[in-house]
Amino acid sequence: MKAKVAKPVTLADSAGVDAYMQKLDHPLKEVLEALRKIILTVDDEIGEHIKWNAPSFLYTGEMKPFDPKEYKRYIIVTNVYQKDCIRLVFPTGAKINDTSGLLSGDYADGRQLAFFHNMDEVAAKEGALRNAIKTWLTLLDK
Repeated sequence: MKAKVAKPVTLADSAGVDAYMQKLDHPLKEVLEALRKIILTVDDEIGEHIKWNAPSFLYTGEMKPFDPKEYKRYIIVTNVYQKDCIRLVFPTGAKINDTSGLLSGDYADGRQLAFFHNMDEVAAKEGALRNAIKTWLTLLDK
């Protein structure tokens, strides 16, 4: 009996996100592109790929073993379903303890959201977004 060979896991796929962005028809595409640039420049070990039909950002560095269904690597999953704003979903946002007002929501699963309606909000909230991501990285079980 042959041993099962695990498929290599590809964590980051910026080319796939580039292709997604080229095809994206959304009134706030510029906002999403700006958020993408901010998120990816916070830390070298943040990667991106498409998850749940939108760009998602995750930690690509070494981590202790965990159940993949726990999604411990995911920092942010974008939600572009609505046309009035770009929603950034932080699956474990409650752990960040954000006091800036960037993150909101009291969900049982611990997720929190940040809303961006225009480029002015991107500029105004950039510092808080960077701080939230940096805080998340310090809480990560590496």
